[in-house]
Amino acid sequence: MAVAVETVARLEDVHKTYQMGPVTVHALRGLSLDFYPGEYATIMGPSGCGKSTLLNILGCLDRPTSGQYFLGEDDVSKLNDDALSAIRGKRIGFVFQSYNLIQQLTVIENIEIPLFYQGCSEQESREIATRLANRVGLSDRIDHKPFELSGGQQQRVAIARALSNDPYVLLADEPTGNLDSKSGEEILTLFEELNQQGKTLIMVTHSDEVAERARRNVRLRDGAVESDERKG
Repeated sequence: MAVAVETVARLEDVHKTYQMGPVTVHALRGLSLDFYPGEYATIMGPSGCGKSTLLNILGCLDRPTSGQYFLGEDDVSKLNDDALSAIRGKRIGFVFQSYNLIQQLTVIENIEIPLFYQGCSEQESREIATRLANRVGLSDRIDHKPFELSGGQQQRVAIARALSNDPYVLLADEPTGNLDSKSGEEILTLFEELNQQGKTLIMVTHSDEVAERARRNVRLRDGAVESDERKG
């Protein structure tokens, strides 16, 4: 008998609408998707198709207008802002196109930020952050500020910071969008290594080249799933 595999994230008939004055915008229209442990999935589609809205809901930055969103076994679709924030801090890692690092802090201090909010001691935070800096190849840059780093190095800091809470899932929004081809290749290789080590990755991208490296490609159009293809 087949054993059911628990999903990392599950959306059931999710709708999201926004009111823009007298106009109702339907960003998501009845989306149902399951993401499983260890997946490497990309979300693609034309501008305005709902990619960012979907990522915001997956990352507990927003709630569905209707439908349900389960993160692990927990239905988080109706939680208030404080509860969503707590779940987000413990279970989600974010990597953004623009890095979103604090320029006044060093590499190690940027990585430590989520640990501070989780109540880790100074010693524990420093140990975890140092280990992650090494994991992303920045052990010789821990005392540098972001403006002293290349774009690729800054994105490595952002990835290390996203991993600091050992998240259920790592969400990435166009993570190579601001990088040259060599730096972008290095970041994608790092993502592949993390996935091979068991981390679940969901990445928004407009690049067919980037999507080719993932094992699952979800394509949206007009707020709905146009195609959902798994490889191998």
